[in-house]
Amino acid sequence: MPMKKFARQVVFYSVLLGIWAVLAKLRIWPPYLFPPPWGVGHALWDGFADHSFWIGIAVTMKRMLIGYSLSVVLGMILGLGVSSSKFLEETLGGLLVSLQSLPSICWIPLAVLWFGLTEKAILFVVLMGSLLSVTIAMEDGRKQMPKIYGMAGRNLGASGFRLFWSVLLPASLPFIVNGMKQGWAFAWRSLIQAEMIFLSLGLGQLLMMGRDLSDMNQVLAVMIMIIVLGYMVDGLIFRTMEHSLQKKYGLTTA
Repeated sequence: MPMKKFARQVVFYSVLLGIWAVLAKLRIWPPYLFPPPWGVGHALWDGFADHSFWIGIAVTMKRMLIGYSLSVVLGMILGLGVSSSKFLEETLGGLLVSLQSLPSICWIPLAVLWFGLTEKAILFVVLMGSLLSVTIAMEDGRKQMPKIYGMAGRNLGASGFRLFWSVLLPASLPFIVNGMKQGWAFAWRSLIQAEMIFLSLGLGQLLMMGRDLSDMNQVLAVMIMIIVLGYMVDGLIFRTMEHSLQKKYGLTTA
């Protein structure tokens, strides 16, 4: 089955690449607007050869790791607090749901006013882009967990932090992982948007540099890197975590 899936993916992307090459050859649009695959490939080669792409990836992933890690820790604390307190649920809970509908790019003007054009401003945008998803997922996981789990844990002598760590947290993991996955996607988009506006190193800045130079090859090359990095993180981390939880809870035979 994995080989069949891999073969289908190879065929699918080969067809897409072929269509792209044919359209480029037909020159329906001028090359500076619709570059061929080999032009984008050359831009990728040059970017990695002069280390500009490596530097951009390193800076972006460092920001992502810091901002996303903060959002996960704070989101789990907030979600647990809201789900455990009726007062917080009726007040802060409604505010969190409302704020989640706010596009992450809306936090950028606030970040600039508070922190200026600094690294802290970028991290703030990443944090706010991911925090709400993780918080709401943690809250939902805590609410939807059957009460019998907590009752069983107390009957076995667990209480306080031990009850949370040994019973409540493991039972909430499927919801938490789903929230972390959504939070990663929101944080990734927020970071790229922030880097496109702030004059700093990173993939977003490389994307805007290509636009300023009217270099569509570089624009598409950076876009491909952003997509590939997001896909790799999702596949290597979150899909692996989801598969492990599915096996643990008997939701898959693989």
